[in-house]
Amino acid sequence: MKHQEKIREFNRIPIKELEVMLREKKEALMQFKFDLQAGKVKNVREIRETRRDVARIKTIINRPTQEVKKENA
Repeated sequence: MKHQEKIREFNRIPIKELEVMLREKKEALMQFKFDLQAGKVKNVREIRETRRDVARIKTIINRPTQEVKKENA
């Protein structure tokens, strides 16, 4: 899935579901890191994609608060 498609997909999801997804992605990332140290990970790109998904989700969750701060400034 391309970058822009993922952003559009995440934008369609409600904030509450994004928070749950964020928690799941963080847990998966932590497990990937443990597996990497143990030598179990075959696809290192998954770690990168998961880390980027976490960043995208955090950006979307924080977007409303950023807009409010701009209006008050």
